[in-house]
Amino acid sequence: MMNGGGGGGGGVDSKPRNGFPDYLRSVNLKYVKLGYIYLLSLSTTFCFFLPPLLLLFIFVSRFLPLLAYPLSIFLLLLLYHFLTPSSVFLLDFSCYRPPDHFKITKSDFIELATKSGNFNETSIELQRKALAQSGIGEESYMPRVVFKPSHKVNLRDGREEAAMVIFGAIDELLAATKINVKHIKILVLNCGVLNTTPSLSAMVINHYKLRHNTESYNLGGMGCSAGIIAVDLAKDLLNAHQGSYALVVSTEIVSFTWYSGNDVTLLPPNCSFRMGAAAVMLSSRRIDRWRSKYQLMQLVRTHKGMDDTSYKSMELREDREGKQGLYLSRDVTEVARHALRANITTLRRLEPSFQHICVLATSKTALDEIQKDLKLTEENMEASRQTLERFGNTSSSSVWYELAYLENKGKMKRGDKVWQIGFGSGFKCNSVVWKALRNIDPPRHNNPWNL
Repeated sequence: MMNGGGGGGGGVDSKPRNGFPDYLRSVNLKYVKLGYIYLLSLSTTFCFFLPPLLLLFIFVSRFLPLLAYPLSIFLLLLLYHFLTPSSVFLLDFSCYRPPDHFKITKSDFIELATKSGNFNETSIELQRKALAQSGIGEESYMPRVVFKPSHKVNLRDGREEAAMVIFGAIDELLAATKINVKHIKILVLNCGVLNTTPSLSAMVINHYKLRHNTESYNLGGMGCSAGIIAVDLAKDLLNAHQGSYALVVSTEIVSFTWYSGNDVTLLPPNCSFRMGAAAVMLSSRRIDRWRSKYQLMQLVRTHKGMDDTSYKSMELREDREGKQGLYLSRDVTEVARHALRANITTLRRLEPSFQHICVLATSKTALDEIQKDLKLTEENMEASRQTLERFGNTSSSSVWYELAYLENKGKMKRGDKVWQIGFGSGFKCNSVVWKALRNIDPPRHNNPWNL
């Protein structure tokens, strides 16, 4: 299915295994329809502009022949502009790194959890074992408020954490891109569990005083793959609003995913989710190609929600005491495997190969399974494993910390393609492929790996 080793080069070759479902026909039909719609959208433009331009060209050729050549060049460029669909460019992105006082070691985690009085001995021992097997190191970040005695999930703590990580990521991005917030036309923010009123996207608009006609969207309850869904939505909106900027923000709020009870089925996520957020600036302005880092090549979304086992494999539940926590079924690994196969079957028809891969850093066990199923090398998995160790599972923003790792190591070269893939509740598997438009030098600033 995937071959990252063997022959020459360190690329990833997306060849499927036998027995995979073939989505080629449906994929081809989708793009035939899109192409037909695009051609229809051009007809009005051509009918309005083409006749007077042709008359102008005939007039100039007859009475002002010296201007005929430059005018013909102009008309060809104009024709190219109308016939070529605009691309979506990624100017830059940023990943928030919390202050050092939020760092937590495994021993600190267990000590604080024990002192909180919220867990019995069985729950403490289970979390100690889960941490040891998680693949997370000694420097990930957690809000200390969750360890308070008799802690209960509340909106105040959630909003405070959200403001810190979201504004932190956006501030770094705006400083790097130098884009005026008044030029941002589109805002898409995703956060799985914390959904406030007003929304988190409204919080961003209020804080940065974005324009009154900003196209704003807040995605909730869509799990760790929602970051790619947010990119997909932003892409469609940029195609509808040519020459615009889109700000995409992905996060998960740990103080809202934390479970402070003793139901053993709800405890594992405590040991993996950590603080983090990513902000991404996208553009559909052709002139931005020269200063952008990447171009969006393909995006494939796979939803298995029609299957009951897949639908129920990951959900937010309450225990007998009314305390909420995230539940992962025993079937979640197999569910993810089937969703991944379906996603790759579609993606391989559109984008046959890529040089780098960023797999959502959920847990060591999950990464081990994906590496085995896709026959990936340790080099292919390096960014995912290093991100898991350093930052833990930051949910939908994880794939951006992984891309930041590749940049910091100087691995992203002009023409390289990187595959980001995420999994989420529903159950969903989503992936996106980016192409580097230039050699990406290790950034001196705006990178969580070198601060």
